[in-house]
Amino acid sequence: MMKTLNKILVANRGEIAVRVIETAKRLGYRTVAIYSDIDSQARHVLKADQAVCVGPASVSESYLVVENIIAAALKTGADAIHPGYGFLSENASFARACDDAGITFIGPGADAIELMGSKRQSKVAMLAAGVPCIDGYQSEEQSDSVLIEKALQIGFPLMVKASAGGGGRGMRLVNQQSELAEQIKTARSEAQNAFGSGELILERAVIAPRHIEIQVFADRFGNTVYLGERDCSIQRRHQKVVEEAPSPFVDNALRKRMGQAAVDAAKACHYIGAGTVEFLVDKDKNFYFLEMNTRLQVEHPVTEMVTGQDLVEWQLMVAAGDPLPLTQEQIVITGHAIEVRLYAEDPRQGFMPQTGEVLCWQTPGQREGIRIDHGLNCADIISAHYDPMLAKIIAYGDKRSVAVRRLTSAIQDTQLLGVNSNKHFLKKVLQHTIFQAGEATTAFIEQHFFDDSSIKQNTANMSTLARAAIVYYQHELANKHNWRSAAEQAYNFRLDFNSQIYDVRLVKQENLYLVTTNQGKTQLALISHHNSQCVVIEDGVREAFHYVLQQHVLYLDDGTGHYKFDNVTHKPAVASNTVGSAEVKAPMDGVIVNLLVQENDEVEVGQIIVVMEAMKMEHQMKAAVKGRINFVGVVVGQQVKSKQLLVAISADQAKNNQA
Repeated sequence: MMKTLNKILVANRGEIAVRVIETAKRLGYRTVAIYSDIDSQARHVLKADQAVCVGPASVSESYLVVENIIAAALKTGADAIHPGYGFLSENASFARACDDAGITFIGPGADAIELMGSKRQSKVAMLAAGVPCIDGYQSEEQSDSVLIEKALQIGFPLMVKASAGGGGRGMRLVNQQSELAEQIKTARSEAQNAFGSGELILERAVIAPRHIEIQVFADRFGNTVYLGERDCSIQRRHQKVVEEAPSPFVDNALRKRMGQAAVDAAKACHYIGAGTVEFLVDKDKNFYFLEMNTRLQVEHPVTEMVTGQDLVEWQLMVAAGDPLPLTQEQIVITGHAIEVRLYAEDPRQGFMPQTGEVLCWQTPGQREGIRIDHGLNCADIISAHYDPMLAKIIAYGDKRSVAVRRLTSAIQDTQLLGVNSNKHFLKKVLQHTIFQAGEATTAFIEQHFFDDSSIKQNTANMSTLARAAIVYYQHELANKHNWRSAAEQAYNFRLDFNSQIYDVRLVKQENLYLVTTNQGKTQLALISHHNSQCVVIEDGVREAFHYVLQQHVLYLDDGTGHYKFDNVTHKPAVASNTVGSAEVKAPMDGVIVNLLVQENDEVEVGQIIVVMEAMKMEHQMKAAVKGRINFVGVVVGQQVKSKQLLVAISADQAKNNQA
């Protein structure tokens, strides 16, 4: 049945909201954005024809409030709502609320969302439909004792998964019985906080598999097709890092078998619209149903680039009652596409999500084979309220090696300053021989990247310090208006990076800079310095680097990572703590969800002290020293700020010296 759609409200934020708005406007639809208080100047708001504030910054008071979103659609006359991904995109109650209000929900029916939104119920349905599934436990009885009993029957290693989960939340790998009870408790707590349901399933762990998903599409006329596969094997904490299409592992025969299984899965739940059926594939090319995402995927651009189709346009066509534009035989895969997710996180600090202000954001611009989906503006505040994914960088080539090379270059030419990101880590992943050979599995990062410099190097090297010193010198020179001298000038800087102080001596002679640190010496020539970019020559190599200087704080990207320096040259020295930090501080803004100690408790090194929730994940704060708790400054449920002191430990120096 044809529907007349004229105005589309996008019930999301960030890059996916921008991406949906752009296609909708290209097709002639009017668009409406929603936003929270702190998103009033966000890029998706500025892109839309109209925008409505739906509440405060917290998602539970804005982007997840069904009544406010429906009211915004009715107020603006929107006759359809596109949910994007995340938030309410897989919420059956939201889909029903749209139907009840006479608004077209751009997605599958509520019953299909409900079925596939439960890992437990969907697995039961897939077993009935003959779709291959992993052995496990997916019944209604959910007591800890039953789960422990069933887990012992399945054997180790096994996966504990939130039935309503996604994005790695509420998911734990259990290797031995001694970990089981605590991991069930943690998974249930995280699932309850993230999804409002503590229901769990258990599955035999498939070790080092490929994570391969099939893009499916169905219309209201019984037509269902698949648009090839995406390989999403490179993951960290069960969250995808790199996605590509087609998979370097999948041959035509396997593609056809998996495609048919995905179509069968969609038909089993009377599916309509865009969906993704995810599988784990072992080394022998046996595949097992993992879950079905009843929405557009984050990684849908790689499918678009190899098929030449706009999947959002397909969604709008199906929602309007049109048939699919292509049959299965007409869908052709050409070339290769790869996507990486740029996150506000610091790989050097255990990939801890980051907050802060975007001081510089530059993309490579128009470049053949490159696409960047983002929702960023300079001066945006990256807060703890939302997912830390900032942008997607995608590359296409007629063959895989071209796509890899283009993507690596585009990552290097993307500038983000003010907030730590995984940019350098992504570049190193693409340059790894295992990835370039197309042999990466879900164990890739754990097995091959655990000691990579992008993760382990938590210090500033000599070249980075030299560049920082030159920027500080130029700043001081600019502030000395009457300074005129051709004589040799010497400056001593004390620079703080990650609470470590570096003594840097800079000697300038004409346009040459001799920089000395405890790591050695280097000499640089400054070629140019303007618009937050320096061009230098070091060891005969000319290269540019970007920076932002705010008073004494310097943000710098020299190609080896994002650095935040504090010039403490004129601040009094503070004695270092040789036995390790005795303070447990919040790494970012967040909420305390569990407090595991009280004053006078004895703690060991590595013991979990506090659990904090931020950016949709739980983060465990651990003791860095042995000792006794002498201060507890928070309670469960309390909102805390970045660097706020949570707990203090009176370190036992004798024990620490023996440790």
